[in-house]
Amino acid sequence: MFEERIVDIFRSLHFIPGNREDMLTKSATLPADVLVPDMEDSVPEGEKENARELIRGMVPNLAQLGQMVMPRINALNTGMAHEDLAAVIGPHTYGVTVGKIESTWDIQELSKMMDRLEEKAGLPQGHTKIVPWLENAKAIVRAYDIASSSTRIVGVALGAEDYTDSMGVQRSDDGNEIRYPRAAIAVAARAAEVVAIDTPYTSFRNTEGLEQEIQSVLPLGFKAKFSIHPIQVEIINRLFSPADAAIEYARRVVEAFEEAEAKGSGATSLDGKMIDVPVVKRARNLLALAEAMAQRQQPT
Repeated sequence: MFEERIVDIFRSLHFIPGNREDMLTKSATLPADVLVPDMEDSVPEGEKENARELIRGMVPNLAQLGQMVMPRINALNTGMAHEDLAAVIGPHTYGVTVGKIESTWDIQELSKMMDRLEEKAGLPQGHTKIVPWLENAKAIVRAYDIASSSTRIVGVALGAEDYTDSMGVQRSDDGNEIRYPRAAIAVAARAAEVVAIDTPYTSFRNTEGLEQEIQSVLPLGFKAKFSIHPIQVEIINRLFSPADAAIEYARRVVEAFEEAEAKGSGATSLDGKMIDVPVVKRARNLLALAEAMAQRQQPT
């Protein structure tokens, strides 16, 4: 029987440029499930150290309203990853995201650094989680190996901009060029029992386009998405949450099946559709997710 790994539930992961103190301060009030202070692409080269120090000081404040805080550090090949990790690993940091991951070796090297820094901080080994970005052909081919390479990993993310650059193709509005990597990451994440996280939608003022993109990745199995502007957060949260109608139907499915089961039947029907074990399992999973999300949103 397939057993779920227990991971924290998140839908929206919101980027904040790490060198912008004003934006970091404002982000603490956003309803994003995860706040992602950025030290990488959104920070100019000359501002990297400033961003690191600002984030170091801001993490406790960002975590105070209950959101998970998961800074994005610079990639291993920049030589800055260790300093970035040293600045943020602590009791208030849920995890880190890191780009340009190509192999299990990359994850192992990160984990070694984290082991030492957690010990120094008096934290249990494995306290700090990882979300790797898969951003080129090598990473996509190795998606499952990477996703399952460490218990620190709670999700894997598609980096569409770097992926298309590495492939020498143009980004488009319809996303045809990233259909395969999206599907590959979603399947790999599911097999590794972690969260599949979709790439940011860069036309941030086009809220209709964002909704359409989310609707297109939901059937693939994506459970979360990065946001780059505050107006995107509510849309992402709403569309990655079970709809009220879906929750009510799932309840009816479970009730109908349990009634049939009590009468000795292993299947029944509801609204002209067959209800059997796989359908009921899906309904129960949806109800469990809805309950967990409701508890997550309660004031701490």
